[in-house]
Amino acid sequence: MPSALPRKTPEAKEKGFLAGYTLAELAELLSPLPRYRAGQIFSRISGGAASFGEMTELPKSLRQELGEKYSVYSSEISARLTDRDGTAKLQITLYDGGKIEAVLLGDGKDRNTACLSTQAGCPMGCVFCKTGALSFKRNLLSAEIVEQFLFLRKTAGKAGPGAGGISNIVIMGMGEPLLNLEELRRAIAVITAKEGSGLSPRRITVSTSGIAAGIRDLAEKGPPVRLALSLTTADSELRERLMPVTRTNPLKELKAALKEYQKTENRRITLEMVLLGGINTRQKDIEELGRFAEGLDVIVNLIPWNPVEGMFFEGRALREPESGELAAFTELLEKQGIAYTRRRRKGRGVGGACGQLGAAD
Repeated sequence: MPSALPRKTPEAKEKGFLAGYTLAELAELLSPLPRYRAGQIFSRISGGAASFGEMTELPKSLRQELGEKYSVYSSEISARLTDRDGTAKLQITLYDGGKIEAVLLGDGKDRNTACLSTQAGCPMGCVFCKTGALSFKRNLLSAEIVEQFLFLRKTAGKAGPGAGGISNIVIMGMGEPLLNLEELRRAIAVITAKEGSGLSPRRITVSTSGIAAGIRDLAEKGPPVRLALSLTTADSELRERLMPVTRTNPLKELKAALKEYQKTENRRITLEMVLLGGINTRQKDIEELGRFAEGLDVIVNLIPWNPVEGMFFEGRALREPESGELAAFTELLEKQGIAYTRRRRKGRGVGGACGQLGAAD
């Protein structure tokens, strides 16, 4: 059933947004139109049509009627920034004037990854993340999540039926996805529908700061996406100071939730480690990480902190790990037999790298 959340713009109060509806919801909404008409509209929206005028397979009278009652999109691109490494960051204005950001990451070959946001601002308060320093505004609607995907696909230059120029999605933008799980589920259902973009849910990764109840909910109800945990450190006392979510979601409870998820999905979980120079690159962090990983099928993703001006931890400015510090950390990981990868740094020139997203009000 369509969400009870508002779907109307202040400028057009009688118009709803169609981009976030599944085919079944759209057919119900547009009844008594025949279902095949809803299928045509759903397919054209999934293919990138931003207005009913573009849906020329529909009768002109129907296009006019739809335009009087509904809007295809709820949001619009207000700025487009491109880094010299090819990363594109979109600043998007929402129907209520709020702003979010979404990022297109490419490998220069045939892999383009869309990084999507799920909230305007973020309530989690992680001290190393620019988004966490913003005030939390609200959860995004499914339409607002789907539209980011459609905007980024057009940016990739391959809009049209199917996933087009997008090979993967990471839900790692602004906000905590598991605090907006129902709208995220609906957005994923739209993006993965075979009648539309048809992207496999196995090509979607959801990253959480550690909401144990949300992980269990995802395990129980799906969808069958990949899961990443922003761990940063398995030293419980330090993690609580860096990531306030730890106070209500202690590591013991979090690990139990991950085990439940892994029993259901039987897939490797990524543990994301944002490395902060002089803070979480100690021998103790390696030892605690090893203990946390016991009994789990995980791979560690190392993310050297991306600089954000004016960010401090307990009175001292945050800094990137030095090259020697990073080398020593990875050497210890190898000695412990912990599998790891290192994230490629992309988008730093436009504030589009991990931890840098944060549109102005």
